[in-house]
Amino acid sequence: MSNLVTTRNGSKATNNPNALTFPAWSSWIDEVFNRDLPAVFTSNFNRGMTLPKVNIRETKDAYFVDMAVPGMKKSDFQIELDNQVLSISSEIQEEQEQQEENYTRREFGYSSFKRSFTLPETIEEEQIRAEYTHGVLSIHLPKKEEAKQKPARSIKIS
Repeated sequence: MSNLVTTRNGSKATNNPNALTFPAWSSWIDEVFNRDLPAVFTSNFNRGMTLPKVNIRETKDAYFVDMAVPGMKKSDFQIELDNQVLSISSEIQEEQEQQEENYTRREFGYSSFKRSFTLPETIEEEQIRAEYTHGVLSIHLPKKEEAKQKPARSIKIS
C-alpha cells in the first residue's frame, strides 16, 4: 500500500478510498471570512453611509457642487474653505438602548465621510453659499467678474 499523499482542489487526498479528507486550511479560512453574516448581526448597525456621489457643473457665472446625501440634516454637515480647498464632511454617532424584562439590547453606530475639492482662483470666496433640500447638498461657487464667460461678439473688418 502506498503512502503517497496528493492534493486535489486544495484538499489532501490519499490513495486509500476509505480515508477521510479535510479541506486545506487556507480554503477553510477563506470560506469562513468570505461568508455573509446573517442579517441578525448586520441589521440596524450600519446606516449604509458610503462616500457620497458628487456632481460638479459649470455655468457661465458659477460652479455648482451637488452631493447626494439623503436622510441627513443640515446640522450634520461641516463645510470649510481653507487655502482654496473646499472640504465637506459629516460625522454621525448613534446609540440605542432597549431594556426588556430579561435583557438589555444596546447598539451603537458611527459613520463619517470627507470630500475635498481644490477650487480655482477665479471663485468669489465671500459669495459661496450652500443649501440642503430633498437629500441633496448644493454648494454655489460664483465666479469672479473677470472669469465669467463673455458672450461671443462679431468683429467688423475695416
